[in-house]
Amino acid sequence: MLHDSNSKTITGREKLAQYRKAIQDKQKWEGQLPQGEGPPNRDGNPKIPPGQRVVENWPVLDLGVQPKIELEDWSLTISGLVKNPKMFSWKEFMAFSQVDDVSDFHCVTTWSRLDNNWRGVRFSDIANYCELLPGVKYVYIKAYDAYSTNLPLEEAMKYDVLLVHQWEGQPLTTEHGGPVRMIAPQLYAWKGAKWIGEIEFRDHDELGFWEQRGYSNTAEPWLNDRYS
Repeated sequence: MLHDSNSKTITGREKLAQYRKAIQDKQKWEGQLPQGEGPPNRDGNPKIPPGQRVVENWPVLDLGVQPKIELEDWSLTISGLVKNPKMFSWKEFMAFSQVDDVSDFHCVTTWSRLDNNWRGVRFSDIANYCELLPGVKYVYIKAYDAYSTNLPLEEAMKYDVLLVHQWEGQPLTTEHGGPVRMIAPQLYAWKGAKWIGEIEFRDHDELGFWEQRGYSNTAEPWLNDRYS
């Protein structure tokens, strides 16, 4: 179903949340539709968010540094408001239940790559393993290249947020954030850090690298929510 650009579309975050809940609960929705084009995806949003063009390749964007991390040197630190702080080795990380998922990847620079095959670990599985303490509301992500980003806990805990180590059946390459990067398919892609190294659970928000430089703190593709 293509969305008529002249029809009423959802423009507010609260209304978008109401729409998504109705779709999740399999309830009939008679209000405004999210912005975008194409048939609904599994979350009820149009396949292509507004202002995006579909690409077949996977463009490479970074801060000019691509850290080469050997598996024996890689680790993932879980810190902040958790009962069990932990530094996972590669072997320990791979011991988590491995998830295969297909999702879309939406870059704020107006391109989208659809139907990516990922393999990795659910963010929520790691969070639950470390047992979050009361009061956690936000997540702050730190990467090996000094990149950082932030998101609300409720976004990070969604079913499709993964720490991935494979793409299209192959180990994730260095240029795309390997050995492990985070993906959050319902947000613009900068919210999923390449070369992820630390996840800190907090009771307060702190802007990450691009958020400090004028990018949206909420990054909702279906609201065309690119800049603050």
